Amino acid sequence: MASSSSIASSSSPPLSLHNVFVYGSLLADEVVHVLLNRLPPSSHASLNGYHRFSIKGRVYPAILPVESKKVTGKVLMGITDPELVVLDTFEDVEYLRRTVEISLIDSSETLLADTYVWGNQDDPDLYGDWDFEEWKRLHMKDFLAMTKGFMEELEQPESKTRVATESRQSIAYTEDVQHQKAADLCAASHAVAG
Repeated sequence: MASSSSIASSSSPPLSLHNVFVYGSLLADEVVHVLLNRLPPSSHASLNGYHRFSIKGRVYPAILPVESKKVTGKVLMGITDPELVVLDTFEDVEYLRRTVEISLIDSSETLLADTYVWGNQDDPDLYGDWDFEEWKRLHMKDFLAMTKGFMEELEQPESKTRVATESRQSIAYTEDVQHQKAADLCAASHAVAG
């Protein structure tokens, strides 16, 4: 007779693991750790036939197919189905998850991976190249705070998307600045009147 543990394991569905090619903010281990609560194994990789663009008004990049171009990044390995759902939600409706063939830089081995491609190929806001080192220096701290807020929202029953979380935080910041300016004006007018 089979043990109950072997019956349980044979009746549960097989675990599906995914490779995900990342090329922007998810190159930062800190961001990945906040989203997945772990650092999955990864390897440096490249994606041929794509270009990484900057996006006007955004701190994160977009990729689109462009002949004779190449995007360097890394592949996150062993991503579970629930983790893939988190990444899908984080990337939001602006990106489409696509399966692409990537090359591992250390071994030249090729493998299939999911990646997030910008949904609007004709977007006039795409320009130039996006620089990870510049992003780390200028934007990572705030982006990490936004990512933590996103995860807190995601764990709530009525979770919001990354874009909604980002917009809400921007509105809150603007309101704080406006309230501070109003308080400063009020204090200044009392000083003049007094």
